[in-house]
Amino acid sequence: MLLLHTSDWHLGRSFHGAGTLAAQRMFLDNLEKTVRDAQVDVVLVAGDVYDRALPGVDVVALFDEALDRLRGAGAEVIISSGNHDSATRLGFGGRILERGGVHLRTRTEDIGRPVTFPLGPGADLAVYGIPYLEPRVVAGALSAEPTHSSVTRAAVGLIQEDLRRRRSAGTVHSVVMAHTFASGGISSDSERELAQGGLGAVPLDLFDAFDYTALGHLHGQQKLSPTVRYSGSPLAYSFSEARQTKGAWLVEITAAGLGPVTPVQWPAPKELAVLRGRIEDLLSDESLADAEHAYCSITLTDAERPPRAMERLRARFPDTLVLAFEPEGGHAGDLRTYSQRIAAATNDAEICCGFLEHVRSREASPQERELLSATVDAALSLNSER
Repeated sequence: MLLLHTSDWHLGRSFHGAGTLAAQRMFLDNLEKTVRDAQVDVVLVAGDVYDRALPGVDVVALFDEALDRLRGAGAEVIISSGNHDSATRLGFGGRILERGGVHLRTRTEDIGRPVTFPLGPGADLAVYGIPYLEPRVVAGALSAEPTHSSVTRAAVGLIQEDLRRRRSAGTVHSVVMAHTFASGGISSDSERELAQGGLGAVPLDLFDAFDYTALGHLHGQQKLSPTVRYSGSPLAYSFSEARQTKGAWLVEITAAGLGPVTPVQWPAPKELAVLRGRIEDLLSDESLADAEHAYCSITLTDAERPPRAMERLRARFPDTLVLAFEPEGGHAGDLRTYSQRIAAATNDAEICCGFLEHVRSREASPQERELLSATVDAALSLNSER
């Protein structure tokens, strides 16, 4: 039996202001192609189907299309909710959808209720879904302390209890889906924190008893152990993910247990480029030709902020989405605070020039000083006439 481990679709999320619905549709094309080509039996989605609790109408329609296409390709689908999803809304209609091969695991009551598949004579596969567990919300229902580690341990206990009953009647292999931050995972800027100071991390050995654990929440594809992995998000959602490979894991499970786990890679609709340097160097560097067709995050290191920086950069890198300014060695201009400069100003024109320097990290040019001085004088003259 072949399972495709995915997570963190984040349908509806934009990328630094750039719309991604078309990119997400391209991901679904790649997903369906993988399911058909590899003859995948089950697609696992380990949380964060949506990017928000109240997704837009077009986003819900895209998810509906995704389910229809995956079922049409011959795969059943098992979905658990993530911290971005509304578990109640995502789980709506779950009992009816289950009859059509779409299995939703969004409630604590269903943690110990697996989706089962025959693997051969005397052997079955049980797939369990642990939705995102907000400790303060579910601690009471799980008779646990209100910490991520405690509620996850309680959820794992429910699964192990169910497995003991099933194994008393035959061989049962197990897959667990969980949307959580497991110890050892490498995070990026685009995940919403589950807790502060690392206190939200759950011990990796909680999942030792299972044949395979399909994790969601972290956006980088990574292997924490031979049997515990993050699929990562299918698309990059921040420039901190520029070096990550996007895709999924193809997991084979037979009557003998876990077989090969193979990475699947999907092409990005548009590459990401993170550039840093002085503006003239960036505009003239021929080795940056590939970045002309990428989404760009650019940090300028000029001693002063260049005039019309974004306009000039977009002339070469039209999809520049983020522009930062970090002068090498720090800002070389006036080191006084803005309040100190205002207090020392001798006239209104100097105050205006000081504000201009403060907001753009560059002194006013002689032409700008002349224009500001003339404007202030004209305003004072008009006011005196009144």
